[in-house]
Amino acid sequence: MKYTYLTINILTILFPFLFSFERRIAFATRWKYLFPAMASTAVVFLVWDYFFTQWGVWGFTDAYITGIKILGLPIEEMLFFFTVPYSCVFIYDAMNYAFPSATKYNTAAKYAGSMVAVVLPVLAIVFYNRLYTSVNAIVCLVLLALFVKFYKQKSGTFFRFYLVHLIPFFIVNGILTGTGPAQPVVWYNNAHNLGVRLLTIPVEDTLYSLSMMFMNIMLYEYFRQRFQNKTQPNRIL
Repeated sequence: MKYTYLTINILTILFPFLFSFERRIAFATRWKYLFPAMASTAVVFLVWDYFFTQWGVWGFTDAYITGIKILGLPIEEMLFFFTVPYSCVFIYDAMNYAFPSATKYNTAAKYAGSMVAVVLPVLAIVFYNRLYTSVNAIVCLVLLALFVKFYKQKSGTFFRFYLVHLIPFFIVNGILTGTGPAQPVVWYNNAHNLGVRLLTIPVEDTLYSLSMMFMNIMLYEYFRQRFQNKTQPNRIL
C-alpha cells in the first residue's frame, strides 16, 4: 500500500512517455521547451503545496506513501507536479496535431473565460476565510488574466484541451481523493474549502488544475517561441 501514490504517478506518465517517441507527434523533440516550463511551474506550486500542508489545508495518508519526504512533502507529491503536467501537455500537443484548427472553439472559449473571470472574484471575496477556495480563485484569476493578455489567440485550443483533460483528471484525482482506496491518498480539511465534492474530488480542484494548466502551457508556448526565434537564421535585408 505504501507505493500507491508512486504507482499512480507512474501510470499517469507511462503511456504519454512511451508515445512521446511516436514519429508523427514527436513530442520528445519538444522536451527542451517542456522541461523548463514544468520546472518553473513546479516551483510555484510546490511553495503553495508546502504552506498548505503545514497549515493543514490538505495532507497525505501515511499508509499510501513511501515515507520519503523533502521539506515535509512526500516525494510522490513532488513527482505529481511533473508527471501530471507532462501527460497533460502531451494531450495538448497531440490534440493540436490531430486537430490543428480550433477557430470554431474561440467563441465558446471567450464565453468560458468571461464566466470564469466573473465567478473567481466572487469566490475570493465571499469565501475569503476558506483558504483553498480563496487562494485558488485569486491564483486562477491572475493566470487567466496573463493568458488572455499574452495568448488570447490560443484560447480555443486551450479550453478545448482543458475539457478533454478533465477525463484523466477525474480518474487520477478521484483515486487520490478516495475513489477506490479505503482512505484518501490526499485528504482535504473541509474547513478550508466549500465542502462540495465531485464524487470524492473537492470542486476547487478543477480550478487548481486550471491554474496549473494555464501556467504550464503558457510557459511551454513561451519557451517554444523563444527557442524557435533563436534558431531562425538572420535575414540580410
